[in-house]
Amino acid sequence: MIKETITETDQRMKSTIQALEEDLSAIRTGRASPALVEHLAVDYYGAPTPLMQLASISVPEPRVLMIRPFDPSTLKTIEKAILASELGLTPNNDGKVIRLNLPVLTEQRRKELVKMVHTRLEEARVSARNIRRDVMKDLKEFEKEKLISEDDLKHGEEELQKLTEKIIESIDAVGIKKEKEIMEV
Repeated sequence: MIKETITETDQRMKSTIQALEEDLSAIRTGRASPALVEHLAVDYYGAPTPLMQLASISVPEPRVLMIRPFDPSTLKTIEKAILASELGLTPNNDGKVIRLNLPVLTEQRRKELVKMVHTRLEEARVSARNIRRDVMKDLKEFEKEKLISEDDLKHGEEELQKLTEKIIESIDAVGIKKEKEIMEV
């Protein structure tokens, strides 16, 4: 019973890391990356739709993103979504494609982005700790209902703590990697 609970917890915590990585991929580094705009919500016939479902996104040059809508009539809506986003980029529209020129990041902007990364990392750590707290409660409940022994409870709590520490180390590693990407000139 404890093994299944720990395995399930491991999956939940790993999904936290996966969500963090997706979240951080949208934070801009010095290079152009489609991940920067893939999940940008565009109002498509009244429904917020991720940009990657409405257009192909390519990187023709290291600091340029090219967005080619599948339906040319969505060009203006995509442009509006980019302007309204927190990307701070100005789209160049030639009637067929949108080009996003990524300016060189200033030292101040890099520091702001690193702060944003740290905030997201802390949110991920809190999420992992909340999962640990919920599972601890479940384990104590199992013991109270005599489904597991006191020794099993102690063992389960130790396993859970090891797992949580491992996940938090992984979260920190993801953060360090992203920070290096941002600070790279």
